[in-house]
Amino acid sequence: MHFLFEATVMLGVAVLAVPLFARFGLGSILGYLCAGLILGPSISGFIADPESVLHVSEIGVVMLLFVIGLELEPSRLWRLRGRLFGLGSLQLLLTGLLLTPLGFMLGLGQAASILLGLTLALSSTAFALQLLTEHQHLASPHGQSAFAILLFQDLAVIPLLAVIPILAGNGGAEDANLWLTIARTTAIVVATLLVGRFVFPRVLRVVARSEVHEVFTAAALFMVLGTAWVMEQAGLSMALGAFLAGVLLADTPYRHELEANIEPFKGILLGLFFLSVGMSVDLVLVLHNLLTVIGITLAILVVKILVLCVVGVIARLPRQNIPRLAAVIAQGGEFDFVLLTTAVAAGVFEQRIASLCIAAVTISMACTPFLYTLGTRLGNRLKPTTGWDNQFPDDEPPVIIAGLGRFGQMVARVLKMQNVRFTALDPNIRQVEFIRQFGSRIYYADATRLELLRSAGIDRARMLIICVDDEQASLTIARLVRENYPDLSIHARARNRHHAWRLQELGVEVVVRETFAASLELSQEVLVGLGYPSASASQAVRTFRDFDVRLFEESYQYRNDNAQLLESDRAAIEEFYKLFQSEERDHHHRDAPGRRGHDDDAPDQS
Repeated sequence: MHFLFEATVMLGVAVLAVPLFARFGLGSILGYLCAGLILGPSISGFIADPESVLHVSEIGVVMLLFVIGLELEPSRLWRLRGRLFGLGSLQLLLTGLLLTPLGFMLGLGQAASILLGLTLALSSTAFALQLLTEHQHLASPHGQSAFAILLFQDLAVIPLLAVIPILAGNGGAEDANLWLTIARTTAIVVATLLVGRFVFPRVLRVVARSEVHEVFTAAALFMVLGTAWVMEQAGLSMALGAFLAGVLLADTPYRHELEANIEPFKGILLGLFFLSVGMSVDLVLVLHNLLTVIGITLAILVVKILVLCVVGVIARLPRQNIPRLAAVIAQGGEFDFVLLTTAVAAGVFEQRIASLCIAAVTISMACTPFLYTLGTRLGNRLKPTTGWDNQFPDDEPPVIIAGLGRFGQMVARVLKMQNVRFTALDPNIRQVEFIRQFGSRIYYADATRLELLRSAGIDRARMLIICVDDEQASLTIARLVRENYPDLSIHARARNRHHAWRLQELGVEVVVRETFAASLELSQEVLVGLGYPSASASQAVRTFRDFDVRLFEESYQYRNDNAQLLESDRAAIEEFYKLFQSEERDHHHRDAPGRRGHDDDAPDQS
C-alpha cells in the first residue's frame, strides 16, 4: 500500500508539473526534474530513497534505446559507421582530455583523473534523444551526428567499467581470467544476436497469427527486458543490449507494431527516470559547495560545447546545425551515475567527490532544454533553415497506405512505377509476409491505432491513402487522422456512395468508390459487344458517369434523409432519361442527311 501511495503521488505531481512546463515552452524534461526535486529528500522528503526509484526507472532508458534501434535498419546503421567511430571517438577522447584537470583539482591521482574526465565526457542519451524527438530533429544532420556520438559513448561505457577494478588494485585477479571473461562475453553477445535475428521474428509471427493483441505486447516486453537482462549478465550495458535487439528487428514487418506497444511503457518509465534524477539532487551538498559544483558544471558544459563545435566543423555540418549539436549533448549522462557509484564502491573515488560530480551532472541535465533552445535560435540566426526541416528525411516516405489488399496493391504498384516511396500498413500477417517477398515496404500494423500511424511517420507524411476493406475501420482511420493532423491530405476508397458520404463528412478530400470505374469500363465493353460503335458506347458511358457524379454531389445534402434521398434520385433519373432521349434525337438528327433510317451498325434503342 505504501508503494501504491508513492506511485500515485509521483504520477499526480508529474501530471501537474509537466503540462505546466510544456505550456511555457520549457519542455517536459525540466518539468519531470522539478517534480522530482520537490518529491526528493532535498525539499519534501516524500521519497526518502531516490536510488530505488532510479534503479527501476532505468528500464525507461532501456526501452528508449530499443525504440531507437527499431528506427535503424542494419544497412542504415552500417552507413553511420563513419560518424559512429570517427565523431564518437574524437568527442570522447578530446573532451576527456580537457576535463582531466578537474580530477587533479579535486585531489585525485593521474589515472583516476583520466577516468573522471572520460566519465564526465559522456552525455545523456535519454535527455538528448527526448529533446530531438520532441523537436522532430532526430533525422536532421545534427540529430544524426548526435545519435552516432551517443551510441559510441554507450559502447565506451563497457571498457570504462572494466578499467575500474584495475585502478582499484584488483587487476591481478582480473588479468588471470581476462581471456575467459572476454570469451564468455563474446559468446553471450553472439548468442543474443543470433536469437534476435532468427528466433525473435519467428516467435512474433506465431504470436501475430494468434490475433491476441495483449500477447503481442507481452512478447514485445519479453524481448526488450530479456535481451537487456542477458546483456547485463554478460557485464555489458542493458541499454546497449536493447538497442541491438531493436536493430535486429528493424527490418521485420513487426517494427511499427512493436514500437507502438512499447511506446506507452517507455514514456512512463522514461518520465520516472527524469523524476528520479531530480530526486537525487542534494540541495544541501550543492549549497555547502556551491562554487565547486557550479565550477564543475560550467567546466562540463563549456568544454563539451567547444569540443562539439570542433567536431561539427570537422564533420562539415551546415553552419546552423553546429550550435544545435553542441547544445543538445553538452550535458552529463545517466551512465555517469553508474560509473561514479561503481568507482566509489571500488575505492577509486571518495564519496564526496562522486556526490559533487553527480550534483553537477544533474544540474547540467537541467540546463539542457534551455541550452538547446538557445542553440536552435543561434542556428536560425547563422543561416535560415530552408533545407531538411521542410523536407522528408530519406528513410521516411511521403505517402502512407493503410491496407494493402487488392485495391491498395494497385495503388502501390502505380506509385512504385513512378518511384514514389510509400509505407504500407496491413493487419493481416499472411498478407504482409507474402508482399514483403517482393521487396515492398509493408509492416504488420493496425492503422486504426493512432500510435501505430505515428510510428509509421504520419506526422511527416504528405498524404494518407485509406484502402482498407472494412468500412468502419476506414472511417475510424479518417476520423483519427483528421482530428490529429487536420492539414494532411487524405485519399480514401469507399465501398458505396453512403460510405463515401460518411468519409466526406470526416473531411476526406478525395473519395473513390471501389466498383464505380470498373463498372463503367465493363458497361462500355458490353455496349460494344452488343454492336454499338465504339464512339457511341464511350459517349453513353461518359454521359452516365457525369450524371452519376453530379447526382452523388447533389444528394450529399439529403444523405441522412431516406425519403428525400429517394425523391431526389427519382427526379434525377427522370431528368437523366430526358437528357439521354435528347442526346439520341440530336444524334439521329446529325446522322439523318447521310443515311436512310437507322444506322445498320447500331441496335434499335426505341
